[in-house]
Amino acid sequence: MTQNNEALLARLRQNGVQFVVIGGICSVYYGVPIATFDLDICCRFDEPNLRRIEAAMGDLHPIHRLAANKLPLELTSELCLRLKNLYLQTDLGILDCLSEVAGVGGYEDVLRQSVAGELPFGKFQFLTMDALIAAKQAVGRDRDLETLKHLRAIKEKLTHKTPPLKPKA
Repeated sequence: MTQNNEALLARLRQNGVQFVVIGGICSVYYGVPIATFDLDICCRFDEPNLRRIEAAMGDLHPIHRLAANKLPLELTSELCLRLKNLYLQTDLGILDCLSEVAGVGGYEDVLRQSVAGELPFGKFQFLTMDALIAAKQAVGRDRDLETLKHLRAIKEKLTHKTPPLKPKA
């Protein structure tokens, strides 16, 4: 199965889901040359927002991909109160919805540490580079540490970018 992040993001936006792009897609947004095989978002984990995710993914046969019995996504009010994360497999690929980001905090903290950015297919909120660096450091898996090297190098280039020379009059 192929991962279609463009279509997943478009569906989330069209359904009014409140979220911030984190993880691999966020790293790619900042210029990290990595392949990513899922879409990670941090979102508000209240019932209205979870219902919007359910509506956005509804016809894509979403299942809880980490559950042993691969149950379909069927939200109830009680389940919405208990959920902290959603790890979904859909017909368009993997969507991981987190209520908090290690090294950054819960959704409101993530939202405060996000910036508006544009991809060819729409505008979205992205974790800031500094917050993404903090998150990758906090998680510390091998692939996160590799991404961290790239993020730090990109940040260094941006920080020490020399202004263009002014033409002589």
